[in-house]
Amino acid sequence: MTVAAAFAGMRRVAPVVFRAACPDCRGNFELTASALRLAIGATSRTTFYSFTCPDCDVTVRKPAGERVVELLTGGGVRTLRLAGPS
Repeated sequence: MTVAAAFAGMRRVAPVVFRAACPDCRGNFELTASALRLAIGATSRTTFYSFTCPDCDVTVRKPAGERVVELLTGGGVRTLRLAGPS
């Protein structure tokens, strides 16, 4: 079987986009997974996602609960696991 035959029935998939808002300029926009970063810490206080606002260029950091973590990781957002105290 050739590669072309193996992938013949597949369609191109649209990239996942996430809706976000900036608390500084109050802009609303959509971001791709590559524009977001997710940091998972030992507690809910140290688990957050961040992005740079495309409108005002400010770095935004927002808390990420379990559902947000699930959605972002499922959508391909790069994740950093923060180490706890030694």
